[in-house]
Formats: sequence, C-alpha cells, structure tokens
Amino acid sequence: MNNDMQKMEKISLIVPCYNEQESLPLFYKEVQSVLMGMPYDYEIIFVNDGSQDNTLSILKEFAEKNPNVCYLSLSRNFGKEAAMYAGFCNADGDYIAVMDADMQDPPSLLPKMLTILQSGKYDSVASRRVSRTGEPVLRSFFARKFYRIINRISDAEIVDGARDFRLMKREMADAVVQMGEYNRFSKGIFGWVGFRTYWMPYENVERAAGETKWNFWKLFHYAIDGIINFSHAPLHISSWCGMGMTFLSLFLLFAIIIRKLCFGDPVAGWASLICVILFLGGVQLFSIGIMGQYIAKMYLESKHRPHYIISETNHEKIKKIY
Repeated sequence: MNNDMQKMEKISLIVPCYNEQESLPLFYKEVQSVLMGMPYDYEIIFVNDGSQDNTLSILKEFAEKNPNVCYLSLSRNFGKEAAMYAGFCNADGDYIAVMDADMQDPPSLLPKMLTILQSGKYDSVASRRVSRTGEPVLRSFFARKFYRIINRISDAEIVDGARDFRLMKREMADAVVQMGEYNRFSKGIFGWVGFRTYWMPYENVERAAGETKWNFWKLFHYAIDGIINFSHAPLHISSWCGMGMTFLSLFLLFAIIIRKLCFGDPVAGWASLICVILFLGGVQLFSIGIMGQYIAKMYLESKHRPHYIISETNHEKIKKIY
C-alpha cells in the first residue's frame, strides 16, 4: 500500500533553456535515466526562453517521444528568472526541482535530495558548490565578495556557492509563486520565504557542451539587482554620505572663518576648491543614481506587466500569461 502511494507522488523538474541545443540531448538522456530509476511519477517542464537556435525543435522531439515532457516556449527572451517563474506557475508535482540544462547541475543528485526531503527534517534541499574549478579567478573573487556582502545587508540567507539547483516540497513552491514581484532574484526569494533548507555540497562541474550565457558584466548587473531587491543598505549608505559631507562642510566653513579672523589671510586655493566641488558633485550624482535604481524598480512593479508570455506549448492547462 505504501509503495503504491509513493508511486502516485509526482516530481516536477523545471529546466529553463536559452540556446542549449548542444547540451539538451546530453542532459535529457542523463535526467531521463535518473527519473526512470525512481519510483515516482514525473514531469519535465522545459522552458524555452526565446532561444535563437534549434532548442525548441529539440524540445518538441522530446515531447513527441515522452508524454511526461512539457515544453513552454516564451514569446521572447524574458530572462532566466522569468523562465523559472513560468515553470513554478505551471508545475503540479508534490516535489519541484529547478536545474540548468548545461549539466552543471548533476541529475544524479536528485535521488539523494529526495531522500533527505522524505526524512521530514527539511522542506528544501539546495545545492552549493564547494569549489570553483574552471571558473575565472576574477569572477570567483567577486562572487565570494557578493555573497558576503548580501548576507550582511539583507534578510535573505544566501550561502556562498549557492546554485539555483534545488528540490523543494509543494508548500515552498507555492510560497515562491506567491512572491509575484516583477523584479525577481530567485536566490534571495528562496532564502526570504524561509522553510528548512539543507545545503548539499558538491564539486563544481563544467558545462557539458555549448557556451555560458553569463559574462562578467551580466553577473555584475545580476548581483546589483539582488542587492537592490533585498536590501535598503545602498539608500542608507547614500544618506550617511550626505550627512557626513554636510558635517565636513560645516567644519571646513568654521575653520575658514577662524583663519580669517585670526590671521586675516584671504581664502586661497582655487584648485582645491574645484576638487572639492567635483567630489561633492560626484557624491550627489552617486546618491541620486542609487535612488534612481530603486525608483526604476518601483516603476516597473507599478506597471503590472506579465512576467512571461507563452507563445507555444504542448500542454492545454498551461498559464500562458502570468
């Protein structure tokens, strides 16, 4: 009886794809082998995020051969965050997993992750890399600094080396869907919603095929979005800089008055004055830029635009706009 009930439970696997025609056949073969060896029903939700290669054609071939494969093709490239959210909105399994198609998230970890969830001690099993073998030194350095900074200035718990690859119970997936903000940072959302999370360490795995879509500047922009989405610290820094410059200017003004009264010297130093003006102007523009970033986020949220639009799918019950 217990075995029959377990077989009725379902695992939903969300796989965002963007120009992954080289790695998809390798990934599908591996993940299919792993899922077939587990005593559960399953579905694989491939989200084609506006790919410009043959990704969609390959996904259609998978769906034709396997009724457990569902593909969602977005009308354009909305970004990985929107693709993952589309998967969450349309997954109906008892357990929901998110992983990349480049094989850097080993499908072989899924059985162990599910065993940990079934122990009842945790609601989510998340993966974290304990090494960054094969990654550029500069990128690794800034990545470590980012995790250290965001954990100090935000309420979201993000472990160094954390990946989007995780397996969670239905309750946590529903909580993630309820976090309906337009500007999404999933690593922060996973930490903010709480729930008991087990961090599974594993050695870094390089891409099986194809090229990464994340260069240094894209990752830098992604990090800035994460900080702005989950912390008010930049605004506080801007405020403290303004207060500091105000007190400094008052101090210098007092010093100039004393110098004039005591020594009668005229106020000299045109070059230094220009430097001070440029410095203060830079601080002001920097502070305005920080506030502009927050205002821009508010502006996008106020439009209430859909997170994604699905142009094509093989499933009738898919939420095409959300």
